[in-house]
Amino acid sequence: MKLKKKVKIILVILLIILLVIVGYFCYQDYTKKETIPAATVVNEIPEYGYVLKSNKSEAYKKMFQELQNILDQDPVDEEAYVKKISEMFLLDFFSLNDKVANTDVGGTDFVHSEALDNFLEKAENTIYKYVENNLYNKRKQQLPEVNEVTIDSVETTSYAVGDVTDDNAYQVTATWTYKKDLGYQTEATLIFVHEGNKLSLVELE
Repeated sequence: MKLKKKVKIILVILLIILLVIVGYFCYQDYTKKETIPAATVVNEIPEYGYVLKSNKSEAYKKMFQELQNILDQDPVDEEAYVKKISEMFLLDFFSLNDKVANTDVGGTDFVHSEALDNFLEKAENTIYKYVENNLYNKRKQQLPEVNEVTIDSVETTSYAVGDVTDDNAYQVTATWTYKKDLGYQTEATLIFVHEGNKLSLVELE
């Protein structure tokens, strides 16, 4: 009897030790989750409110420099300007792979201030709706990444919706490809209007 009792005590002690070890490693795993580093500002064009953050792709960073060169000219070539921001918007907005969560909507620098709230709400309820959280850099979800944007046409047009009007607005049509075809949108028409000294997106179809 005494032997059986000793064996039971030993088994209980071993079980407690095992639970302590498992608990310790679970706690270590929980507390040592590696979060994605917060993005920092690496460049900006303050006169236009454009900001380049460290988490953007190399392609986007290159476009940002090209945009800066365009805006440094006097006078600014508006057709070159609207083409570049169309490329940048489409690259950033439709590349979901580098987004941390479904609220991390791309392209907002280029959206008109009057349209921004509606734009964010629509994006979060459509294309961004099922983007899984990637705060700890463990997401396995396949998401699109834009490969190349082609501007097919640029035309001047009149625009008047609510308080936003512009007789010299721009209508841009564009197509793009992805690094991997996952069935996402590949063409769009964009309308930009003058907002102060810059051009801002008011419509995306």
